[in-house]
Amino acid sequence: MNILVTGGAGFIASNIVDAYIDLGHNVIILDNLSTGRKEFINPKATFYEKDIRDKSIAEIFDNHKIDIINHHAAQIDLRKSVENPAFDVDNNVIGGINLFQNAVKYNVGKVIFASTGGAIYGEHDYFPADEEHPTRPYAPYGINKLTLEKYLFYYNHVYGLNYTVFRYANIYGPRQNPYGECGVIAIFTDKILKNILPLINGDGGQTRDYVYVKDVVKANVLALNDKACTIYNIGTSVETSVNYIFDKLNLFAGTNFKENHGPEKKGEQRRSVLGYGKIKKELGWEPSVQMENGLKMTVEYFKTHKI
Repeated sequence: MNILVTGGAGFIASNIVDAYIDLGHNVIILDNLSTGRKEFINPKATFYEKDIRDKSIAEIFDNHKIDIINHHAAQIDLRKSVENPAFDVDNNVIGGINLFQNAVKYNVGKVIFASTGGAIYGEHDYFPADEEHPTRPYAPYGINKLTLEKYLFYYNHVYGLNYTVFRYANIYGPRQNPYGECGVIAIFTDKILKNILPLINGDGGQTRDYVYVKDVVKANVLALNDKACTIYNIGTSVETSVNYIFDKLNLFAGTNFKENHGPEKKGEQRRSVLGYGKIKKELGWEPSVQMENGLKMTVEYFKTHKI
């Protein structure tokens, strides 16, 4: 198949590109390199350095008969979305609609869309949250991801464009950017290996559901042949605290840092964890990398790769 991967020079999508190419698919990458890295681009892929908002992306569809769009390009910083909601709308909503319009025009068969779990569900009514949990996004980032989910429903209903939506938990592992405001595992790992004491916001008891990137890749491979137009959580159903992450990274890096706590972030969600029963039942997916092993592999990657 000809698969267009947006954000294919980034953390999650570059790993997906590698898997698609290993399976023999022809991959076209669309990335503006605002956060993506050239060294992550698989040399067997065709690369276009463009923004998903650009009207000129039509040339990609002219040049290639795209069968599937895997859409991971996004403004991913939740805090930045709060500071500048219009910027987030422009990047995530307008850019997504531009892609979907081209998908309809050029008869693309399907869109695989990277959405978000915790940022869409908000504070949970029950744990773990399944796909039927009420959606109460507290930040523009979550609002705009949910908006694109609704647009995919619209494009399917009106134009027959098929889709799979993945509501990701917190993804971590090789190639994650440690220099932004999100991605606590990458940020802490980078600092600890540079002998810099990380700052833990609040008491460190806040929890998230962390999924190793290779497990996310497996879900994106399974989605290629999924005929249902539906939404799946990608999580582990396990809550992990920031303090646990700090302690394990400290151990695997061979350092002896003591916990360093600062003020809590106002409005920060306390707990988030996603159930994966639906995708296990429908596609046979389940996470295979336990948190401790994933953290150890992440530390080993950061020791040998400069990000």
